[in-house]
Amino acid sequence: MSFVEFMRSTAGRALRIVVGIALIVVAVVLGGVGGIVVGVIGGVFVLTGVINVCLLGPLFSVDLRGRPKTS
Repeated sequence: MSFVEFMRSTAGRALRIVVGIALIVVAVVLGGVGGIVVGVIGGVFVLTGVINVCLLGPLFSVDLRGRPKTS
């Protein structure tokens, strides 16, 4: 199973959401500028999991939804 196929799966989406929530918790504990940066990254993970996109997809020659490019 490739990385993109895993990230497209329900388990991949759940993993992104869980990691994002964990990063947000770490951000609250850290506080300050570092906490804000970690929190934003965590928010991006949660958002991409919820809307089902993989920002790394284009690096693997697939679109943001994990489907092969049709061009």
